[in-house]
Order: sequence, then structure tokens, then C-alpha cells
Amino acid sequence: MTRVAVLALEGAIGLELAGACQVFASAGGRYDVRVCGSPGTTLMAHDQPILRAEAPYPLTEALRAHTLIVPAAFEPADEVVELVREAHRRGVRIASICTGAFVLAAAGVLDGRRAATHWAHANELARRYPEVEVVVDALYLDEGDVLTSAGITAGLDLCLHLVRRDHGSAVAATVARRLVMAPHRDGGQAQFITAPVVAGNDSLEPVMRWMRDHLAEPLTLTAIAAHAAMSPRTLSRQFRAQTGTTPLQWLIRQRLTRAQELLETTTLPITQIATLSGFTTPLLLRQHFTKTFATTPTTYRRTFADHT
Repeated sequence: MTRVAVLALEGAIGLELAGACQVFASAGGRYDVRVCGSPGTTLMAHDQPILRAEAPYPLTEALRAHTLIVPAAFEPADEVVELVREAHRRGVRIASICTGAFVLAAAGVLDGRRAATHWAHANELARRYPEVEVVVDALYLDEGDVLTSAGITAGLDLCLHLVRRDHGSAVAATVARRLVMAPHRDGGQAQFITAPVVAGNDSLEPVMRWMRDHLAEPLTLTAIAAHAAMSPRTLSRQFRAQTGTTPLQWLIRQRLTRAQELLETTTLPITQIATLSGFTTPLLLRQHFTKTFATTPTTYRRTFADHT
């Protein structure tokens, strides 16, 4: 069982701490989740204290974890910075939520790396730590052993991304269903989405559902716009407003998700999986798969296939 340590830092956002714990704890017993902190930590909701928490484990317990989650902490204590620095030296995978990136930056963990944080604090992070390449509009960024994310819900996306990385998309989808959250949001998606995807006359959810149902077909922007009874330009504008990305980028993401599911749950040949997921050729599937997941479909299947 993989041990995950979540830091209970003074002034941390309560929802970030609890949300991270909930994602990993919902993964069917695959993680041993341990909240580590100093006695009597005050947790916040925005700028208001909401409760005092007693972490069941001391801060030093985090050094024994495989993964360390660092919630928001704009002004980290020296002992926390040193803890993160030592954890990194020991090879612990470290992920931050919101201004937890300031802790990682203070520890030198983000030097020479890309990093995400809440949009309201991105400029300050870049000013304080010029060695860090701050990406202003990303939901989360995966740099391998170090990951960073924007605020609260993006932190949940990041934790779910880690579950997917560790155990595959089927397990992550189960966790998402249990928590009633989106099964996947790309880390590169913009933090600003001008209108949420909700049911209603202006929602693109029916179009998205149709696209999911026709992934294996050669969908073009013109064909999608025709089904939506819009011009391609209007569709693209509304799609970006509601999802933060373009129709074709969203379509590729859905096709990759379908390919992941088929690789995990079937023994179909790669050629057939490419066809069923809409990539038409194994080469095209491999190119998109490798670019997105930094691994090949064959290696992914070997790692995450259900052998039961």
C-alpha cells in the first residue's frame, strides 16, 4: 500500500486538506493516508479560521511517505521548508495545492521547473522565486517527481491525476464517480472558464455527449458545428468559454480516455483500439498517447491492464 502524507499546515485551507485525503482514501484501499502536522493547527476557509485540527501524525512522519501533499501556505515555517527539502532529497514525490507552491519554491524544489499556483498569486510567486517558471493559467503541472496545482478544485484534479498515474484510468474513474467529480481535467486547461458546463439551453453538454458517442467516426470541426447547429467559429468560441479548450483538443482527450479504458479492460489488439477510439491508425494513437502520457499504449497496457 502506498503511503501518502498530507501536511496540516497552520492557516491551510480546510477543503484542500480534506479533499486531498478524500481522493486518496477513496481509491479502494490502495493508499495509506496520513495527516501530518504540529499540535493545534488552525484551518481556514479563505481568510476566516474555521477549526482547530489535531493531526494524528507529527510532521516528521511525512519523510516516510511515498507521496507528500502540501496544501496552501503562503508564508511557510522554516521547519516545513526544511521538511520538504529533506523529503525531496529522499526521493519522496511532492505535490502542492494552491500556494503550497511557495513552500516548494522556498525549499528549492521548483528551481528550473515549471510550476502552477492560484492565478491570484502567480505574479508574486514569479517575483519571489525568479528561478521558477510560473505557468499562469494551468490547472496543474506534472514534472515527474514534483507536481503543482492551482486552488482547491484544481488540487482535487491533481490528486486524481496521481491516482490515475499510479493505478490507471479505471481506478481514477471509480474514485471520480464516488466523489461526483469530473473524471479528468487536463492540467493545461485554463484556470478561467467564463461559464461552467451546466444543463440549460446554452450548455454544450448534448454536443459533448454526441461527440463521446461518435468517437470512432472522423469528426471534423465542421461536422461538430453542423450537429450543434452553429458556425464553426461560434462553436469554438462557446466551447472555449465552457471548457477552457477547443472542440478538437477536447475530442482528442476523450479519444485518449477511451483508448486508456480499452487498454486496461480488454485484450483487443492495438490496431483495433486505435480504430475504436478514433485515431484510425496505431501510429496516430501512439503519437498522441506518448505526447500526453509519456508512455506507449503497449507499456500502459502492461502496467495497468486488469489481469483478474
